[in-house]
Amino acid sequence: MAAQVNGDDQDRQITLIDDQGNEELYEVLFTFHSDDYDKSYVLLYPAAVGDDEDIEVQAFSYDADDAGDVTSSDLHEIESDDEWDMVQGVLNTFLDDDRLSGK
Repeated sequence: MAAQVNGDDQDRQITLIDDQGNEELYEVLFTFHSDDYDKSYVLLYPAAVGDDEDIEVQAFSYDADDAGDVTSSDLHEIESDDEWDMVQGVLNTFLDDDRLSGK
C-alpha cells in the first residue's frame, strides 16, 4: 500500500494506492501520538462516502520529517494485535465524545 499526501498540511487528504495500482482518496479523520508505542498514528476514511453510508476507517502509524510532512513511504501498517486494540480504543473514545467528533 502506497500513499501520497495531497497539497500542504492544511489539505487533509491522502491518496492510497492498493496492490493493483488502484488509487482512492481518503480524508484524515484525526492523528494522535501514543507514548506507550512511541509512534504517531493517522486514521483515514474514504472521501467518496455519502452521509448515510457506513464508514470504514483505515489506520496507520506514520513517520513525519522535522517539518511535520509525511511522504508516501512514511505510512506503516499496524501489525500487532495489542497496538490495534489501542488504536481501536482511541477511535471509540473519539466517536463517543461529541466534542471531538463534531456530532
